[in-house]
Amino acid sequence: MNKSKRLFPKSKRSFRRRLPPIGSGDRIDYRNMSLISRFISEQGKILSRRVNRVTLKQQRLITIAIKQARILSLLPFLNNQKQFERSELTPRTTSLRTRKK
Repeated sequence: MNKSKRLFPKSKRSFRRRLPPIGSGDRIDYRNMSLISRFISEQGKILSRRVNRVTLKQQRLITIAIKQARILSLLPFLNNQKQFERSELTPRTTSLRTRKK
């Protein structure tokens, strides 16, 4: 078949293959905090498999490790730093408001 008559032309973009976030030597464990912290958002949520670019089996192991670390108080369940900062900045009123008659 001639190149000019192809139904689906090849794309000219070259894709750079990304390195997997988990190396072959890395062990997914609740004690490996440097590895686990890469898969948690700023709010403390577990990132999805699509965002992490890991396999299904690796995502399951990561999820279990994160949950174990949370139970053992190695990781917080929620990251409430923003809430504390906001509450410190807002002034609190101690006096009671009176209604005008």
